[in-house]
Amino acid sequence: MAEAKFVQGNLFRHIVVMSLTSSVGLMAVFIVDLINMAYISWLGRAELAAAIGYAGAVLFFTTSFGIGMSIAVSALVSRALGQRDPALARGKATTGMVLGLVFGVPFSALVWVMLSPMVRLLGAEGLTHDLAVDYLRIVTLGQPLLMLGMIGAAILRSHGDARAAMMATVWGAAITVVLDPLLIFGLGLDLTGAALAGLVSRAVILFMAVRPILRRHGGFDRPTLSGVIADMGPVFAIGIPAILTQVATPVGQAFVTRVASGFGEAAVAGMAIAGRLTPVAFGVIFALAGAIGPIIGQNLGAGRMDRVRRAFRDALIFTALVIALVSGLLFLLRAPIADLFRAEGLTRDIVYLFCGPLALMWFFNGVIFAGNAVCNNLGRPFWSTVVNWGRHTIGTMPFAVWFGQLWGAQGVLIGQAVGGVIFAALAVVFARMAMARPNVALNGPVPAPAPVSQPEAEPAAPGERRA
Repeated sequence: MAEAKFVQGNLFRHIVVMSLTSSVGLMAVFIVDLINMAYISWLGRAELAAAIGYAGAVLFFTTSFGIGMSIAVSALVSRALGQRDPALARGKATTGMVLGLVFGVPFSALVWVMLSPMVRLLGAEGLTHDLAVDYLRIVTLGQPLLMLGMIGAAILRSHGDARAAMMATVWGAAITVVLDPLLIFGLGLDLTGAALAGLVSRAVILFMAVRPILRRHGGFDRPTLSGVIADMGPVFAIGIPAILTQVATPVGQAFVTRVASGFGEAAVAGMAIAGRLTPVAFGVIFALAGAIGPIIGQNLGAGRMDRVRRAFRDALIFTALVIALVSGLLFLLRAPIADLFRAEGLTRDIVYLFCGPLALMWFFNGVIFAGNAVCNNLGRPFWSTVVNWGRHTIGTMPFAVWFGQLWGAQGVLIGQAVGGVIFAALAVVFARMAMARPNVALNGPVPAPAPVSQPEAEPAAPGERRA
C-alpha cells in the first residue's frame, strides 16, 4: 500500500534527509566526472582537458531533458500518493517511463547528429573539436538510459525511498571508478576509455533505479496506447515547461564557455574544472529541488498548504547553512584542489576564484532551485521557466561579456554569478504567488485537510516502511 510519508513529521528533518541522501547519489555521478577530469589532466595535454570542457556543456544540455521529465513525473506521482491513490501513482509512473523512452531516444539521436556543429558553436576548433566530438559520439548513445534512470530515481523519491534513489547513482559511479583507470591508463584509450566507462555507468543507473520500483513500490502497469495518450497531457503540462526550465542552464553555460574560449584553452580548462567542481561541492543544493518536490506534492495532495509554506521556508534556511559550510571548506582547500588538477597560470586563477567569494554567490542559485520546485509542484511550471531563462540569458550573457571585458576570463565567471541575485528575488516572489494560488486543475481540487487527531510523528528513516 502506497503511503504519504511527508504529510506528517518534522519538515526540516524531511528536507535534510531527502536532500542529503539525494545529493550523495547525485554527487557520486559528478565525483566520477571530477575524477575523469583529473585523470585527463594528468595526461598533460591541454587540448584533452579543453575537450572535456566543451563536451560537458553539450552533455549538460542533453541531461536537462531527463531532469525536466523527472520533475514532471515526481510531481504527479507524489501528488497521487498524497491523495492515497496508489493506482493513480503507478499509472503516472508508467506513463513517465514510456514517454521518457519515446521522446528521449529521438532527442538523443538528434543531438548525436548535430554534435559537430554544436561543439564548433561553443568555440572548439581543430584537434580539440575532434576530440570532443569523438568522446560525445560514444557517451550520447547512453543518454536515453540516463534519462530513464533519472525518472526512475524521481519515482523512488516520490515514494520517500531516498536511499534506493541514492544507491542507483552510487552503483553507477562505482562502476565508473573501476573502469576509468583500466580503460584510460591500462588500455591507453584516453578520452575513448572515459566515454566507454560512462556508457556502462548509465546502464547500471537505470537497472538499479527500476529494480526497487518493481520489488517494493508496486512496479508499473502494462502500458497501453490509450493510457499513455490520456496521461500525456498532465505529464507534458508540467514536463515541457520543466524541460524548458532546465535547458536554460546549459544554454547559459554554453554562452559562458563560448566567451571563455576567447581567452584561450587555459581559460576553457579552468572553466571545465569549475564546472566539474560545482555539482560536487553544491550537490546538496542541486538535490534540494528534487528532494522538496515530493514533500510539496504529497502535502498539496493532502490539502496541507501550511506545511507547503513551511517546507519552502525551511528549504531556504537549509540552503544558507549548506552554502556557508561548503564555501568555507572550498576556501581552505583551494590550493590542494588546484594541485589535484595540476592547474597553473590562468587555469589556477580561475579555480581560486571559484573556491573563494564566488562560492558564496551560490546561495542565490539555491533560492532559485527551491522556488522553482515550489512552482513546478503547485502547477505553475511556466513561472519556473521564466525565472530560469531570465537568469541564464539577461541575467548571464550581458554580465559575462561586460565583466569579461573588465577583468578577463575571471570576469566571465563573476558576471555569470551576479545575475543570480536579481532572479533569486523573482523566484521567491513567484513561489509565494504559487503557494497563494496553486493550480491543481490537472489532478482535481486540493482536498480539505484532514483533522489531526494525534501529534505529528517523527519521520521514518530512509527506506523504512511504516505500518
